[in-house]
Amino acid sequence: MEMSESINELSEALSAAQGEMGAAVKDAANPFFKSKYADLGEVVRAVKGPFANHGLSYTQFPIREGESAGVVTMLMHKSGQWMRQEYTLPLAKFDAQAVGSAITYARRYALQAIAGIPSADDDGNLAAQSAPPAPTALDEHNKVVKECWASSAAIKQAIADEEWSTLAEAWDELTDDEKKALWVAPSKGGVFTTEERKALKSDEFNAARKAMFGDS
Repeated sequence: MEMSESINELSEALSAAQGEMGAAVKDAANPFFKSKYADLGEVVRAVKGPFANHGLSYTQFPIREGESAGVVTMLMHKSGQWMRQEYTLPLAKFDAQAVGSAITYARRYALQAIAGIPSADDDGNLAAQSAPPAPTALDEHNKVVKECWASSAAIKQAIADEEWSTLAEAWDELTDDEKKALWVAPSKGGVFTTEERKALKSDEFNAARKAMFGDS
């Protein structure tokens, strides 16, 4: 969290405003759970009057950081004192709807937190809903294939040119796990054709490896 050099007047005003604020009303149905939660509109209504009465205001700016989206919330006092905090959520998908939903949720949660008003919504479930699923074995495989595209291209070119020494050198740069991911059959996500796989088992390739690295 960031703040101005002094926040004494802001703190006094926020304390007075909190004395006038009740809990945000839970009136928005969560389609994934039986409980209800206070939506952004209810949180805004809960803080708007008390904030105005005591010289407080706020702004929220959407932000995107890597695979997360959210807001920067800034609480301000008429004296010029301020507090600021970022809040982002991981994205399960990267389309406009997913980003918009994450920003809307982040706005509600951040404003509610910075104002210090309670509600009884199931935030744990909502946060879990926003978190991306754990990567599958296929996800991990595709990640390796993507990361090794340059090596794969070099290997394919060396096979096409029958440059066995170059092929042996490019193949040796890969880790055992990377070789395993790239070696699987094309129908299972492998990157080499049947003919290229034959070349990687050929006598010429093995002879080049043995000459360069002592491999059998």
